Amino acid sequence: MSAPLPRVAAVVVNYNGKEITLQAVESLRRMTYPNFDLVVLDNASTDGSPEALAAAWPDLKQVRVEVNRGSSSGYAAGFRWAFENGYDYVLLLNNDIEVEPGMLTELVRVAESAPDVGCVGPKCYFHGDRRRLWSAGGILRFRESITRERGYGEIDRGQYDQDAEVDYVNGCAILIRRAAAEAAGMWDDVFYICVDDADFCTRVRRHGFRCLYAHKAVLYQMVAYTTGGYSPGRNFQFGRSGAIYARRYGSPLQRLRFLAWVAVAFVAGFLRELPRRNQAAALKAK
Repeated sequence: MSAPLPRVAAVVVNYNGKEITLQAVESLRRMTYPNFDLVVLDNASTDGSPEALAAAWPDLKQVRVEVNRGSSSGYAAGFRWAFENGYDYVLLLNNDIEVEPGMLTELVRVAESAPDVGCVGPKCYFHGDRRRLWSAGGILRFRESITRERGYGEIDRGQYDQDAEVDYVNGCAILIRRAAAEAAGMWDDVFYICVDDADFCTRVRRHGFRCLYAHKAVLYQMVAYTTGGYSPGRNFQFGRSGAIYARRYGSPLQRLRFLAWVAVAFVAGFLRELPRRNQAAALKAK
């Protein structure tokens, strides 16, 4: 007899994104993997999201966090909930996404290919340009942005049509094995937004697990819907998260390189935003 299929909790995190979360849930409910439960982790929304979701799908499971401490705290809560409830995997998801029905099946297929696979992520396209890649797995580096998406902005001509080991899996959709979570520890909410995925994957890899990109798993990402564009609040949190990562994992030389790139990015960002009268995005924390 074949072994039972792994049990997966697909947890989509929402904060005041009622319409976009309704769209995400509608897409996720069409996934064809036969052994998953869909959960919305509501991060203290005030826009009526839980009520709208309950009206649309009375059977939808929702878990609520009473205080919003950033998307990382929502991910941490969803992460805890899944493994406390006995799931073999958790699939953590942004709410600004649409997925192909076979995405989770492909993610689990790659995850189950070897016991040392800790995290798996899909091929991501821009939602508004469905042949242009947003991510084919992540690359880590010590620059002003700790993370870079492999293939970002490229037209998909099959150049990434092979499963591959990557530095990290982007948190817009990351499938995590229970054993890897138990080894690496909790999802860290100190980051508030951004770089929390890189931090978790770094710990997973340091504990002997691999992070993989599954090229047949497909997702469309509405980039920056949740965190916003080039704004003071987002940029402060992004820079703060990068600094935490560099301090935790960087050598003295890597930290110095990170600081040098931050200085260059500050000047470039200020000059770029000056004609738009948005220079506060480079200067202020909020």
